[in-house]
Amino acid sequence: MSALAHMIESFGVATVVISLIRLHTEKIRPPRALWVPFQLGRPLGSPGEPAFQARVLRAALALLERRDGPVLLEDFVEDEPRAVDDPDWNAPFESAVTAGIEGAALAEELRQLRPLYDQAVAARGRSTVGLSGLDLSQAVDFLASCLSAFPASSPVPALTPGQTLRFVADDLKAAWTEAASLNGRPSSSQLADWLWQRTALGRTLLRLRELALASDNAPFKAVGGNLLVPGARVAMIEAAKPS
Repeated sequence: MSALAHMIESFGVATVVISLIRLHTEKIRPPRALWVPFQLGRPLGSPGEPAFQARVLRAALALLERRDGPVLLEDFVEDEPRAVDDPDWNAPFESAVTAGIEGAALAEELRQLRPLYDQAVAARGRSTVGLSGLDLSQAVDFLASCLSAFPASSPVPALTPGQTLRFVADDLKAAWTEAASLNGRPSSSQLADWLWQRTALGRTLLRLRELALASDNAPFKAVGGNLLVPGARVAMIEAAKPS
């Protein structure tokens, strides 16, 4: 986005960038940028916080009124409201199924989670689930099938198997976390720790990443090895391994 800002400015249109990685912004030096100390993918902070998000936008737009420069890089000084863990939040369930049978565990988790997810959609009037075009039960079945063999074809004709795997993973992660955040105000780190450490979905995605990295199937290796598990979570897992 910083490079794009330079191009747009060359046509005489003023720009302002909201930056999540300060080092990149320092290197590319867009004309105006507001660095925010938020999780990647959340340039305005936590969802469901319109007043806070408006303050971020106002701080960014205020840079357009400045006359100093030629390069402005300001830091947003507030932490996002959900950066702090909610001590009263409880995970919606703990997977009680043996870790070695991920397919059965996924189906059981979906059975427990589906009512909470439906309530969350009704309460919010929206969901980020839907990239794959599959129902949640179909998405679970497809993900579980990838544990034994990466499919040669996709159940969604318009998508390749690799695209389906990526979109299914994104849909299921969204469904699990949307349901888990229905009651209480868990921080993003609370949700992430629960998903990756205490659910069958997290175990399955981590196992698929291992299988993909060891696979000779190029699309599976590219998608499964790089796009199923966030880089920050991979780094945490690697750091926790005994040296």
